[in-house]
Amino acid sequence: MNPITAFYIFLAANLTAALFAPIQDCDETFNYWEPTHYLSHGYGLQTWEYSPDFAIRSWFYVALHAIVGSFRRLLPRPTKVAEFYFVRYALAFLCAFCQVLLFRVVSFTLNPRIGLFFLMAMVMSPGNFHASAAYLPSSFAMYTSFLGAAAFMNWRGGLKTTWGIWWFAVGGILGWPFASALCAPFLLEEAIFAFMSDRDRFWETVLRIGRGVIAALLLLLGDSMINSFFYRKFEVVPWNIVKYNIFSSTGGPDLYGTEPWTFYFRNLAINFNIWFVLALLSLPLFLLQKAFTTKANSFQSGLRTIVFLAPFYMWLAIFTLQPHKEERFMYPAYPFLALNAALAFHIVLSAFGNSDPKTIVGKIPTRLKLVVVTSVLLLSLDLGLTRIIGVYTGYSAPLKIYEPLGAGVIGEKGIGGRGDNVCFSKEWYRFPSSYFLPRDMHAKFIRSEFRGLLPGEFAEAREGFGFFGGTWLPTSGLNDRNEEDMAKYVDTRQCSFLVDTQYPENTDPLPPYEPDYVADADNWDISQVRTVLRYEKDTFHIKSALDARS
Repeated sequence: MNPITAFYIFLAANLTAALFAPIQDCDETFNYWEPTHYLSHGYGLQTWEYSPDFAIRSWFYVALHAIVGSFRRLLPRPTKVAEFYFVRYALAFLCAFCQVLLFRVVSFTLNPRIGLFFLMAMVMSPGNFHASAAYLPSSFAMYTSFLGAAAFMNWRGGLKTTWGIWWFAVGGILGWPFASALCAPFLLEEAIFAFMSDRDRFWETVLRIGRGVIAALLLLLGDSMINSFFYRKFEVVPWNIVKYNIFSSTGGPDLYGTEPWTFYFRNLAINFNIWFVLALLSLPLFLLQKAFTTKANSFQSGLRTIVFLAPFYMWLAIFTLQPHKEERFMYPAYPFLALNAALAFHIVLSAFGNSDPKTIVGKIPTRLKLVVVTSVLLLSLDLGLTRIIGVYTGYSAPLKIYEPLGAGVIGEKGIGGRGDNVCFSKEWYRFPSSYFLPRDMHAKFIRSEFRGLLPGEFAEAREGFGFFGGTWLPTSGLNDRNEEDMAKYVDTRQCSFLVDTQYPENTDPLPPYEPDYVADADNWDISQVRTVLRYEKDTFHIKSALDARS
């Protein structure tokens, strides 16, 4: 397949995700969209991670997206909702560009058929739908995994070790530090071949790695300088992230929930279905092929293939052992999952396509083989589309329910006005960001049964002195222990609008802090109703409503 054709296929899949994918993780809203909204519009919600006391989020990463969103304001019909989707479209385009570069290298280095299967594993999977246009450091690290793997795998015109290190460093420093570990198998391969080579090639390897390390250190210095500008003190954010996640004395990420070791196996089975099974089987299948093939292959080519397969296994093993698990933690390894699956499928088809009549496989009619292979691919496509459509229909309501407010309309002419508050009770985690609220309409929280720490608010940009005072001004009520802060709540009398969910089929008594606001016709008028899926119960008809105060 021509790379430009592959690019258009990747882009079509990613733009579909940008347009229709719901925000699956409230971390995307509160840790990335809200700070971006603050830089672009002067106000927004602030999590403890952005407190100068902790500084474990990169303002450099956020600022890049704010700049992209600002370009949308220069185009016709500028609205805040249009900015939101413009950033998503840019991410979809960037992801497609990175994907096609790895597709091209896989096709040229391994086999065009493996490249085709790699493309299919990506675009047919719900995992790509979730990750390709998500505004998350782990998605950004996935982009750089495509580029880093392409650099390490492409030996045409000489080894590109420096570029490989550079791209994994970009993903680790600007995105998620742990993603840099994915380059370890490639560097180990370089070291093995260096020690097996003569002295000149050994020093060439040292020089290539040295250049990559120096480039990474310069990037780290630049990142630290930009973040220090925002925090008004010297901060190395990647180190702060590592320190919190590994060496924290307050409980670290485990405070936000733990999952059994089977979590990623179940999650990847849902998001990649047949391709995940193939990815798991890729190394055993390759070893079986090497054991039974009569073709002479060099040690070097066999080792290279194992190196290509290793990052996915390494990543899955490391994060399976961690108590705190989230779907997005797998995003950086998606390129390697697709690569493993493509290689495994290629091996299976090579064996299945054997036409020797002396073998059992060779006696199977060619048309029957074609039917079997086509059925497997159609089953994968059906499972993937079913999951994607289910996610969209079940969880897209939060991106639509704010339409009456008018943030997506020129002039923001909708119900309500400037200075109004939109409040959230038990639905706080579904809030898609202030981009869906008109100018100077603020998100507020009223108390629910949730007893963890909710976001506060950045000091508005005009406060303090210099640029963006909210990035460095001292904040109160933020902690890294997930302890509730009562100052984060407002009284319902301060709410002009309220977003709530009603469970019509629920017969249990309602908790004291979560009354049925939707049914409270004396105080609230229903402005918009959407249906959402209640995943923790066997209930599918649930109303998510935007209520206006009577």
